[in-house]
Amino acid sequence: MNREPKKTGSNNLAFIAGTLISAVIIVVVLFKIQSTPEYDPELIAIPEPVTEAVTAPPVIPEAVIPEALAPEPQPEPETNSVSTPPPLPELDNSDDFIRERLLLISNKIEFVKWIKTDDLLRRTASYADGLSNGVMLTKIFPLSAPEGKFATHSSDGTIWLNAGNYERYDRTINTLTSLPMDKMAKMFHFTRPLLENAFSEMGYNPRQMDGIILQAIDVILATPIVVEPIRLTRDSVVYKFADSELESQLPLQKQLLRTGPENTKRIQQQAEALREALLNP
Repeated sequence: MNREPKKTGSNNLAFIAGTLISAVIIVVVLFKIQSTPEYDPELIAIPEPVTEAVTAPPVIPEAVIPEALAPEPQPEPETNSVSTPPPLPELDNSDDFIRERLLLISNKIEFVKWIKTDDLLRRTASYADGLSNGVMLTKIFPLSAPEGKFATHSSDGTIWLNAGNYERYDRTINTLTSLPMDKMAKMFHFTRPLLENAFSEMGYNPRQMDGIILQAIDVILATPIVVEPIRLTRDSVVYKFADSELESQLPLQKQLLRTGPENTKRIQQQAEALREALLNP
């Protein structure tokens, strides 16, 4: 009986095509994993694989931060002319202008380091946008890294967060809480046109910009204050909060929890002071 010859070329072609498709799938998966934003690895959960689903786009809040009232005109001195606020530069050329005025608000060493970066207002807009979603974009606007190493201790098989970790954040917390929020709010109102330009480049309108800033403050204020020792679990090389309610907090809120209850209270007091200064100029 004569058998049909094997279609070697077709089989090889199918095998090669299948291999290429598999390789493409692997590359796509790796790209998605590597492009995930990097957060502080100390206490962030590793998500379980889930089936990709279509989710609704995030709701961009709208709000109105009242404009600061213009100061009442003062009688003109006989010998000196009345001073007027300097004109704002273009956004692309605003770094030196903004930095000089921020240095009048604070000359703390850490603060000076933070504002040495370029594109200050664009970075501020991106950072605020992240904070409003509960995310700290440390690569966009790097703050001071915590001092020392993350430490835990075990007791009867339970892992606990060392309270000594809270002091690692003192340098950053002390700098943030030293900033006068009334002056920072005035700086916001003064530079508002430039900030609106920075947010508009991200696709937001002024009302959305106001909503994003206020929502970022709300995320901070919604962080729970935990005074009792915090229990941890460890999954591979990553620590997580053992309390599911704490583990479900947003990354920004988890970061605040890591600074300790006293530092969290201090940051919340600053956030409340900024909100008050913005809404009641």
